[in-house]
Amino acid sequence: MQKRVPNVTFKTRVRNDAIEGDNPFEWKDLTTEEIFAGKNVVVFSLPGAFTPTCSSTHLPRYEELYDDLKAQGVDEVICLSVNDAFVMYQWGLKLGRKNVFMLPDGNGEFTRKMGMLVDKSNLGFGMRSWRYSMYVEDGEIKVLFAEDGYTDNCPTDPFEVSDADTMLNYLKNR
Repeated sequence: MQKRVPNVTFKTRVRNDAIEGDNPFEWKDLTTEEIFAGKNVVVFSLPGAFTPTCSSTHLPRYEELYDDLKAQGVDEVICLSVNDAFVMYQWGLKLGRKNVFMLPDGNGEFTRKMGMLVDKSNLGFGMRSWRYSMYVEDGEIKVLFAEDGYTDNCPTDPFEVSDADTMLNYLKNR
């Protein structure tokens, strides 16, 4: 397992109240240094916004357990997906996300450097993230829960160990 998170720059969109109109957002580069330096962070990564398991269980449960995770010394909980900033924003709105930070890995660079990029062309998704979660302290990966069966064009979508409850149990028992 990799010891540190990869060094990448994410292309994000942030609200700017000085911008008028229906789209008061602007592009902002966000580096892994800015995300992880000096912080305890839970990251969970999933195949795609608006997909069934990701929308019904994965993201909602992390949102539900957000305060419990924070009580274990977590500074930030991040949902990462190989989707663009627009899709991640709209997905978060649709699900009523309030606390989990939606981090777009639109080019899949972070996911690739993590060794978690898989081909899901069998579903028409192209390259996406394998489902995993990790706990990171100051950029150092302390634990990584990757689903079994990592493979391109996997016919199933395993979801056993990257869930919020597994992460919370780990944090409580470390």
